[in-house]
Amino acid sequence: MQYIWQHRLWLQSDMRTVDGQVVQVIDPGRLNTDAGPDFFNAKIQIDGRMWAGDVEIHVKASDWHRHGHDGDQAYDSVVLHVVDRDDTVIRRSNGEPIPQLRMPCAPQFHLSYESLVNRADRDLPCAAKIAEMKPLYLRDWLDTLAYERIYDKSDRIHQLLQRYSGDWESTCYATVARCLGFGVNGEPFERLALSLPLIFLGKHSDSITAIEALLFGQSGLLDTASHNDDYVQRLRNEYTFLAHKFGLRAPQSLGWKMSRMRPGNFPHRRIATLAAMLHGGFRMLARILKVTDLTEAESLFTPTLTGYWANHYNFGTPSPNTPSALSCTSIQGLVINAVVPLQFAYGMTHDDSELTDRAITLLQYIPAERNSIVELFTRNGIKISDAFSSQALIQLRRQYCETRKCLYCRIGHRMLAAQARRRD
Repeated sequence: MQYIWQHRLWLQSDMRTVDGQVVQVIDPGRLNTDAGPDFFNAKIQIDGRMWAGDVEIHVKASDWHRHGHDGDQAYDSVVLHVVDRDDTVIRRSNGEPIPQLRMPCAPQFHLSYESLVNRADRDLPCAAKIAEMKPLYLRDWLDTLAYERIYDKSDRIHQLLQRYSGDWESTCYATVARCLGFGVNGEPFERLALSLPLIFLGKHSDSITAIEALLFGQSGLLDTASHNDDYVQRLRNEYTFLAHKFGLRAPQSLGWKMSRMRPGNFPHRRIATLAAMLHGGFRMLARILKVTDLTEAESLFTPTLTGYWANHYNFGTPSPNTPSALSCTSIQGLVINAVVPLQFAYGMTHDDSELTDRAITLLQYIPAERNSIVELFTRNGIKISDAFSSQALIQLRRQYCETRKCLYCRIGHRMLAAQARRRD
């Protein structure tokens, strides 16, 4: 009902109070998300007399008493009480009656809303309407979603920056580590990075064995590895020494996921890739900030795995066909989820619009991602060509479709607005 009132989606008929006074809504007011009446500063004309004040909305008029508004002077500013069922008269704290309107709504609007947000299947309930939307309208919504997603990622980076007391290099390290988890293991990778300060890794950056020992030791993956593997035993011995030296304690159960995963995505191999990036010193932030095109961005993530990891996906039997550390798709994923957000967040912090613009431009030069979410929308009529747009679709699915926030989605809004004014 708040949604209908806010967007003026009531039936455009002769609106009258329950006692017959003609009501004209000049301004529905501003939605209040805090305590107090539902809408502030509304302008309502009742029987030719203009009222300026607040509007309160309830399903049943008696909810006014159930919510304790009677006697509450904060609600004396209400000039109109909007209800679906007028089962009682309501009054201000001084006993004065408040005009009450039974809002005229389309008979099927509630059912349309329920069918849109309460579907049990994973498909798009709005699929039939997507193809009908004007391209300009849809493009504007996708642009908004893409910026919304990059701001969300920027906020996460700023939270890390606060945790690291303004240390951008450590923030970059934790961000890249999380991205190496590629969604499935993103959280464990971030917790691993947070448990192992970059300064400790820097003290042994000349030794790949020391770096791998610290990372694998903190990850907990050494605990379940075979005792018959010489490499594993060497890492265990090195980690025992370094953990005592730095006073480290491995986090409890990072929750690594490995089922139904391609070998190249095993956390073991991703940790080895992170170790290769840290070997020789981690000074990636300066390189990220200088990136101007996709080729430069991709060159940041081409480490060479040597030694044990040149032919292993995890601890155990070597593999005869081990590819490079990261595939082309994985590298582009790191550019999308690490380079672009870090450039954007750094530019926002330092009021550098040239850097934030460069981050967005870089995103627009990367080919669209290929995953189940993008395929769901493209199958239903949304055509995209770059990562800026595919990121928008991921934001739409994650933040609106899966959370059933159809009222806040422009596609859902157009569907419901059309239904709200139907009289049949």
